[in-house]
Amino acid sequence: MNISLGFSPCPNDTFIFDALVNKKIETEGLEFDVVLEDVQTLNQWAIAGKLDITKLSYGVLPLVLDKYRVLNSGSALGRGVGPLLIKNPLCTLKREPLEDQIEIENSLVAIPGENTTAHLLFSLAYPKAENKIFLRYDQIEDFVLSGKGPGVIIHENRFTYQQKGLEKIIDLGEYWETETGRPIPLGGIMIRKDVGEPTARKVDHLIRQSIEYAYTQYPQLNDYIRYNSQEMSEDVIRQHIDLYVNQFSIELGEEGKDAVKKLLEVYWRMKPSALGVPGDIFYN
Repeated sequence: MNISLGFSPCPNDTFIFDALVNKKIETEGLEFDVVLEDVQTLNQWAIAGKLDITKLSYGVLPLVLDKYRVLNSGSALGRGVGPLLIKNPLCTLKREPLEDQIEIENSLVAIPGENTTAHLLFSLAYPKAENKIFLRYDQIEDFVLSGKGPGVIIHENRFTYQQKGLEKIIDLGEYWETETGRPIPLGGIMIRKDVGEPTARKVDHLIRQSIEYAYTQYPQLNDYIRYNSQEMSEDVIRQHIDLYVNQFSIELGEEGKDAVKKLLEVYWRMKPSALGVPGDIFYN
C-alpha cells in the first residue's frame, strides 16, 4: 500500500522519520511517497487535503479537522520550546521602546507563515497587532537585521539570532505556558480520516518505532539528517533535536492531548466566527 507522507527538512523531522522512510525498520507492507517541504507549505497542503500523512503546525489544526486526525507519535510539544519575538537593537524607534505593547502593535512584524502556531501565539500575546508580513521562517532574521521591524523566529533560528546581534523581546512560548499552564503544542503528525483506522494505527506504531530506532543511534548524526540540514553545524542540529524531540514525540499522552485541546479552545475564543468541528481529534 502506497501512502503519501510530508514533513519538513528540519533536523527534528528527519531524525523522527529517517528509519521509517529509509527502511531501517520493517514497514509492514507500507510504502511511503515522501515529500519534504517547509511547514507553511505543508499547512497549506493540509487545508487542501493533499497528503495522506503530514506534519503541520498545530495552529492550522482547527482548519483541517474535517479531513485529518492527530496521530499519537511524531509531535513537537514541550516547555521552553516556543517561538521568540526578536528585534534589531540598532534600529531607532519612533516612539516608546519596542518592548512597549503599543509600539509592537504599530510595527511591521514578520511572522513565519499565516497558519502557524507561531502566528497563533503571537496573536494571543498581541491581539491588536495587525501590521504583519508572512515570510518563510528562514527569512525572518534577515528581515529583522534589515531594520524593517521585529520578527517571530522558530526552529534553528532560536540558536543563531544572538550571534547576529539580535535581541529577544519576549518568549512567546513562556507567555503561553504562563497563561495556560500547558506545554506548547508546536507541530503534529496528521493522517487523513479516509486512510482508515487499521492503517492509521499501523503508521502511528511505525513512527514510534522510527523514533526509538533513531535514539539508539543518537547522538551520532547520519547522512540523511546532515544532507537536509546543510547550512547547520552539527552542534545546532543536535540542539534542534534535543529541543523539539522528546517524550511527547514518542507519545502525546493525556498531557499532550490536553495541551492540543487547549490550543483549539484558545483559537476558537480568539476567532468566535470560526466553527468548531465535532468528532474525534485523535486516533486513540
